[in-house]
Amino acid sequence: MSQVTKRALETSLKRILLTKSFEKVTIKDITDDCGVNRMTFYYHFKDIYDLVEWVCYEDAKTILAERRSYENWQERMLQIFQEVRKEKVFVDNVYRAVGKERIEDFLHPLVRDFLMQVMRDLEMDRKLPEEDETFIANYYTYAFTGILFDWIKHDMKEEPEKIIRQMSLVVAGTVEDAIRRFRDMVDG
Repeated sequence: MSQVTKRALETSLKRILLTKSFEKVTIKDITDDCGVNRMTFYYHFKDIYDLVEWVCYEDAKTILAERRSYENWQERMLQIFQEVRKEKVFVDNVYRAVGKERIEDFLHPLVRDFLMQVMRDLEMDRKLPEEDETFIANYYTYAFTGILFDWIKHDMKEEPEKIIRQMSLVVAGTVEDAIRRFRDMVDG
């Protein structure tokens, strides 16, 4: 029941954002629209920002939790761009009101974990030391999220498919090369 209530509160917030800016939305607006009392809201979330972070985290987690491999990383990243575009009103409001840094706080660990799994798929028989895996994953995490935030900042004009195609051209072979170079450094 808890997830159902949280999703209902999410739906109400998104519906309200179609007619009101984020800064003007109140908990009363959300609970009235949702048909629940304020205590129900506070049972699940400490404030509206907490609701927003939960929504963003859950949506990204759902997309990135699907099978992770080097062969399908582009599909997962494309799904993120498509979902962001589909939720443009919500994302624009959140980006302006909450700020990039707060969104990065929950998005970075999700993307990094996803990329670590993709890298492990490439490593197969020989695992890199964890600190090297983390460094490589962080590098690509910042590249991906930087491109995503830049796209949001510039009103999502570019087609997601084009962005992922360009990222794929840049990334092609570089992850494997980085893993190989880090292995050589450890072995040598």
